[in-house]
Amino acid sequence: METTMSLRAKHCRPCEGGVVPLTPADLKPYLENLPGWELSGDGKLLSRSFVMKNFMAGIDLVNKIASLAEEESHHPDIHITGYRNLRIELWTHAIGGVSMNDVILAAKIDGLPKAVKV
Repeated sequence: METTMSLRAKHCRPCEGGVVPLTPADLKPYLENLPGWELSGDGKLLSRSFVMKNFMAGIDLVNKIASLAEEESHHPDIHITGYRNLRIELWTHAIGGVSMNDVILAAKIDGLPKAVKV
């Protein structure tokens, strides 16, 4: 099984469809190495929530994720609510489920510096 560090060394590949989404069984070993990431009940998206130190810390992380997403050409859904609650949702739209791109991006997001509430 790949480690979080080996996932961070990979890059997302363009996906125009034709790829079978990963199943919950496929994702289980990856999720064991990505603490905090959860698979939705229908198995179609990965998500993680952060309570940031403050609003600007949330915006800072959103900007870092946006830059990373542009580099990888794979874009998450990002939500800020309650001024410091940040939720990231990853899924591959072209296949309607989770692909390796989502796993790779989750690992890379985890590696970003962030100011969370302690």
